[in-house]
Amino acid sequence: MDLGNFSVSLAVKDLAASRTFYAALGFTPAGGDGRRFQIMRNATTTIGLFQGMFDRNILTFNPGWDADGNPLPTFTDVRDLQRHLRQEGIDPVTAADESTTGPASFLIIDPDGNPILVDQHVS
Repeated sequence: MDLGNFSVSLAVKDLAASRTFYAALGFTPAGGDGRRFQIMRNATTTIGLFQGMFDRNILTFNPGWDADGNPLPTFTDVRDLQRHLRQEGIDPVTAADESTTGPASFLIIDPDGNPILVDQHVS
């Protein structure tokens, strides 16, 4: 099962301070609006810094994106991933509407309470 590009989404208190901290570790801005969220990269590692958007850090997978956030020609659709997980006994906390196509997402929680977002941005 290919979940797509992986990143860690961090819930931060002060976006500017977090951006400065991660820049010192070699991360450079790679997306975001710079006011509420900033996507940063260091080689093949991607982190998202999100201020006031959610309460906890989240493991994030993006079906349909490569490591640079470019659309892939083929990928496993988020709804197919969701169906597979349901067959494995993992029910989403929030689910993608399986009657739709294109961008969608679902959220699951691992046994230790860690949120995992599967967030497809491409059609």
